[in-house]
Amino acid sequence: MPLKTSTARFSGPGMRFTARTGSGHEIVLDDGEGNAGPRPVEMLLVGQAGCTGMDVMSILQKKRQVVTSYEVAVSADQREGQPAIYTRADVVHTVAGPAIDEASVRRAIELSATKYCSVAAMLSAGTVEIHHRYRIVGPDGAAPIEGEVMVIGPHADPDAAGRPAAPAGAD
Repeated sequence: MPLKTSTARFSGPGMRFTARTGSGHEIVLDDGEGNAGPRPVEMLLVGQAGCTGMDVMSILQKKRQVVTSYEVAVSADQREGQPAIYTRADVVHTVAGPAIDEASVRRAIELSATKYCSVAAMLSAGTVEIHHRYRIVGPDGAAPIEGEVMVIGPHADPDAAGRPAAPAGAD
């Protein structure tokens, strides 16, 4: 089993930390007062966007989709009080290209959400209900195509995600 590591060293002033990943990259983390870097909990949303974005783009390239622009936006509701956990996230993929196939986009998002994106699996296994959506922007003047692919979580079983549910009464 691969071991992943990170360290966070207090660098001040205020609540500023310098985090170093096991792969050697550094990120400054801070609170709202110092504001020299993202808040630690925001990094979960960054991870979700990057993880699913890499999955979807890779799948679309394999499906030979000509993508001229691609963006993943993640917004999340955070409960009041401590711990201020996320309870719902909306992941919206905006894809542009001359002839993007809607079924290919839906399938790429579905595969990311249920099979490949480790961040989505971890968040949805916990407290987060994740809504996966898309918006396809076509050639000039064409109306965008929008849709929801699926909702996963909260408390989703990451090993069962993407598999068909057992028929009622089956053990």
